[in-house]
Amino acid sequence: MRLHHRLSTLCFGIVTLVAAASAAAQSPAGEGTVFALYPAGTVASLGVPEIREPIGDPDEILIRNVSEPTVELFLPAPGRANGTAVIVAPGGGFVGIDYSAGGAAVARSLAQRGITALVLKYRTIRSAPDPMQMPEVHVKEMEALITRKTSGLPVEIPHFAGEQHAIEDAGRAVKLVRQRAREWQIDPARIGFLGFSAGAFIGAELAIGDKASRPDFVALLYGGLRTPVPADAPPAFIAGAGDDDYLPNDPVQLYTAWRQAGVAAELHVYERGGHGFNLKPQGYTSDQWFEDLSMWLQSRKLMLPARASHGYRGRQP
Repeated sequence: MRLHHRLSTLCFGIVTLVAAASAAAQSPAGEGTVFALYPAGTVASLGVPEIREPIGDPDEILIRNVSEPTVELFLPAPGRANGTAVIVAPGGGFVGIDYSAGGAAVARSLAQRGITALVLKYRTIRSAPDPMQMPEVHVKEMEALITRKTSGLPVEIPHFAGEQHAIEDAGRAVKLVRQRAREWQIDPARIGFLGFSAGAFIGAELAIGDKASRPDFVALLYGGLRTPVPADAPPAFIAGAGDDDYLPNDPVQLYTAWRQAGVAAELHVYERGGHGFNLKPQGYTSDQWFEDLSMWLQSRKLMLPARASHGYRGRQP
């Protein structure tokens, strides 16, 4: 029973991933505009309807059984777009997508800082109507993570079921944003990817994958890495918590891999925060993660200071 509860916490992200702090934030223009990543009928269906269920507050939504991947656009207020875009990939173990707390709430906060944000709803594996009845393959994956953490050995993490489809969807999203960069007032060379947990695994794979779908920078929160990092990988912001129940050492391993490749990276390992900190204050130093990310983006000329108001006018000659 205890193991099942711990696995449920990681798979569905329903314990700490509630962004109540963003509830009062003003919604940016363009919120609710959704773009399909593939033409209708070109992606195989899971054969079951998509499930959207509230978790915690009524406005907090978990999405499961995703067959039709999309991105939802969150535009900054008029005159505040600074030319940077970030695709946000929520976590959920490739079984569910913590869409509100790990996606929309973060996108709103980015848009308030002048960044054009998009929330990625990627394909998941099939699961039962009961959210506590997890797919057997995923239970085994989570048991392997717990065993790996307990042993303390740097065992390579195999790809999760459904992960490859999610990576394909993310790559498609990057290409879509570049194609519509002019329309959305985006510099096509300033497109980033921010991933949480499963989303961080996706971001790490994009960062080292095909250049046509590679982001220009990545932010990886409590995720991991499998493949060697090339010397032309994009810069990375990496964060995690020392008390993570599943991946406590992976942020350091990510940072080490980036630095060994000679690529710029910044690492934050907070004492507490668990596997899953977003915008809801917990009273730990991990509550600072968004401000730390913001400072990193500002230092790279990718984000406006909190009170800035000027807009993006395209590349300067």
